[in-house]
Amino acid sequence: MMPKLYGLLKYSVILLWSAFVVAPFLWALTTSFKTANGVTGGPTYIPWLQYEPSLTGWRSLFGGAGGIDIVKPYLNSIVVTGSASAISLVLGTLAAYGLSRFDYRVGPAKNADVLFFFISQRIMPPIVLAIPFFLMLQFLGLLDSLLGLILVYIALLLPIAVWVMIDFFNNIPRQIDEMAMLDGCTPFGAFFRVILPNSLPGIIVAGLFCIIFGWNDFFFAFTLTFTDAQLLPVAVVALNSSVTPWWSLSASALISVAPLVLIAFLVERFLSRGNLAGAIR
Repeated sequence: MMPKLYGLLKYSVILLWSAFVVAPFLWALTTSFKTANGVTGGPTYIPWLQYEPSLTGWRSLFGGAGGIDIVKPYLNSIVVTGSASAISLVLGTLAAYGLSRFDYRVGPAKNADVLFFFISQRIMPPIVLAIPFFLMLQFLGLLDSLLGLILVYIALLLPIAVWVMIDFFNNIPRQIDEMAMLDGCTPFGAFFRVILPNSLPGIIVAGLFCIIFGWNDFFFAFTLTFTDAQLLPVAVVALNSSVTPWWSLSASALISVAPLVLIAFLVERFLSRGNLAGAIR
């Protein structure tokens, strides 16, 4: 009796949670095919039966019906987020491995102080960094440019990569490094040939965090750009007017979240810590 009750309770919770997660996407999907009358006329969910579907919301994303052309901001977001995340992941992985395996001391500062410095960059409110970043990019001639945004995003995403990877490296036994060096590897060789392949789940998690934070950032994309390097979050906000176009916003929300969902499905099978089994001889 108890196993059946447990199974019923478990699947009921999973079903409720799935409905909680999927419901907003279904609402956005149905709303994206409505018109102003369809949105204000009361709740309707089934196309052709409860309302006549329309492509007005989707056309507005490509310059139609008084909307905006979302293609360029979309590509800009891919370039900025992808480049900044990749560079932050490489630098953050190297920094995290160094802080995990070697002891540093510069005056009173030790490894823990260096790690806290990285983490403290995410503690500060973004508004504190807005003016310094703006003045820095203006001085370098990189204001309202993709390269300028990439540099800023690297500064924002690097602490995330270090924070995630150092915790993962700390959980990898040091005996793996030692056995690799006994077999003739240098510290760098041990890192690239032994530790890095075993760190794939941590690298993927850190990469996902970097992509999510970079892709969803609005504040710096808004304050450091004007028209030439506009990113997707700013373009979506530009859809709003005196009358909120829920149909266009719903369509843009689905387009915005699609890359993150696709990436999550592609890398989900790699998120396992079981690959360290038997690594120590």
